[in-house]
Amino acid sequence: FHLVCLYLCAVSSFQIQGNHNRMSEQSSIGEVPVGEQREEPNPKSAKVVHSDQSVEQGLGSVVASHYNNLEEKGRKERKNSRIFFMRNFNNWIKSCFINIFLDKIRKQNVDNYPIRVLDLGCGKGGDLLKWQKGHIGHLIMADIAETSVSQAKDRYMTNKSRGRGRGPGFTAEFITADCTKSRLKDLVEQPDQQVDLVSCQFAFHYCFESLPQAETMLRNVSENLKTGGYFIATMPSAYEIMKRLKENGSTFRNEVFRIQFPEDRPEDPPLFGDKYNFYLEGVVDCPEFLVHPPTLDKLCERWGLKPMWRKPFATLFNEGQRDHEGRKLLGVMKALEMFPESEQASETAEEYLHAQEHMSKHSLKKVRTLTKSEWEAIGVYIACAYKKV
Repeated sequence: FHLVCLYLCAVSSFQIQGNHNRMSEQSSIGEVPVGEQREEPNPKSAKVVHSDQSVEQGLGSVVASHYNNLEEKGRKERKNSRIFFMRNFNNWIKSCFINIFLDKIRKQNVDNYPIRVLDLGCGKGGDLLKWQKGHIGHLIMADIAETSVSQAKDRYMTNKSRGRGRGPGFTAEFITADCTKSRLKDLVEQPDQQVDLVSCQFAFHYCFESLPQAETMLRNVSENLKTGGYFIATMPSAYEIMKRLKENGSTFRNEVFRIQFPEDRPEDPPLFGDKYNFYLEGVVDCPEFLVHPPTLDKLCERWGLKPMWRKPFATLFNEGQRDHEGRKLLGVMKALEMFPESEQASETAEEYLHAQEHMSKHSLKKVRTLTKSEWEAIGVYIACAYKKV
């Protein structure tokens, strides 16, 4: 079987129009404290801490309510989802992304170094297996949705109870807090212990509701991260979304996702609070905010976070599938759909025209791919990496 990389959505590099000089506004948040401590992880393995910070102001309560009320689906039901393969693909991207930086950290330290990780916007603990496979030493999981944090803790404890090396070999702590408003340093078990890696997967864009929220989020990243440590995040690309907005008007959609801007969106939108509603089949249906890359980089630099690179998922896919382990993981994680099969993710023939053309061109009987709509949705996302200096 041949692997198909038929990425239909080229990521645009055009600049968002508007005033890029608004970063002169000063933050009221103080200097970043810098310190490095290297002690063994706290032996406590499943303590849950709740912030007393209200999430009623702004849209935090809307986001928290959405994820708190999101139904927990079983493996069988997830397999029947229209975006089963797309979700697996995104998980594969995250696995490759996370492994890149865990490998960097290992190479910079002694053997069996207990890597400490902060997972911001951890959700229900969907990345727990990635951290287990990465052989980390301690994990801090934080999320705005109390129900999600509780489910993450339950998942961790269930895996831990398996024993005999089958469960996670790391200790963990769980924090329910709005990371755009609460200072995590006041909530972690060992505030003097910084982490080697901060990961924020598909959640960072919520902090761009306002400048103070973005500052607080980055403060939480920076003051909990060791000098030389890494901050990695996946988020929608503002450039790609703006490109599609210009092509389609205030709303664009396909079989699996929809992005809708307010009809009264100003021609010169703000750098913060540029809201749109994002819907992804059976997973997400809530407001999000555009993250303007130059603004993000300037804010990160203010907090001692030096930009390393920003890549669309298409690039990570091309890089990952060229690697032997990455290509093997694609199959293990079922990140691509076999075509043709008796049953496909979509019943619409047009969703597979790209695969048919590729098969015809190369005289193939089968290929692995995703539907046109899934490639279009994946084309919205980018991965960003920063290093604390």
